[in-house]
Amino acid sequence: MNKPIALVTGGASGMGLATVERLAHDGFHVVMVDRNVSLAAQETQRLQDLGLDMVSHVLDLTDELAVRELVNRMLPISALVNNAGIFDERKFLEVTSSDFRRVYEINLISAATLTQEVVKTMKDGGRIVNIASRAYLGAKNHPHYVASKAALIGYTRASAMELAPRGILVNAIAPGLIDTPLLRALSPERMAQQLALQPTGKAGLPQDIAHAVSFLVNPQTSFITGQVLFLDGGKSLGGTGA
Repeated sequence: MNKPIALVTGGASGMGLATVERLAHDGFHVVMVDRNVSLAAQETQRLQDLGLDMVSHVLDLTDELAVRELVNRMLPISALVNNAGIFDERKFLEVTSSDFRRVYEINLISAATLTQEVVKTMKDGGRIVNIASRAYLGAKNHPHYVASKAALIGYTRASAMELAPRGILVNAIAPGLIDTPLLRALSPERMAQQLALQPTGKAGLPQDIAHAVSFLVNPQTSFITGQVLFLDGGKSLGGTGA
């Protein structure tokens, strides 16, 4: 295979799907990983019909043995995008220890497990991008999610220091309000409240995240590591918030 390989988790919808498509256009052979069987098959067929070089694997990222087997079957990966994650809203006093364990398992531990397996064979000079959230600054009604994304930022910085001698650059993207199915599921009143908090008055697009990933995994982007890139329409300028 002449093309570099990019692996994108949570790649069958939203920001992940936009990233899969963008990296394929950039010249990567893209491996989409998702746990939604029907959606992964549907989007894989659509993208392949467009002539894009990509395949998909249905995988539960919490299954460490399955993750290890998948990575071991592949040629060395040049770019890893840890996009898979879950979001959950609960009032502060209603969040249980099980809620914390569940979001940490997906949002942090699965990303760390996959990263460790990938870097065992990744060639020097590889790229890793973790999709965090601007919510790591602090937000109401999902403390477990906030904590998991803050932990992912910490893991990004630690990984960047560990892998810098090999020229493997590790960065995070912190999206704000992005037009995904999750956002469109909000009531009109809730949507209006969210948009009112945006300095730009609008939500971002999944393609905005994909463009940023494309920049960070580009071999010509060679002096950025351990950083958090906010893509939130300026909302972080106001500090913390919902």
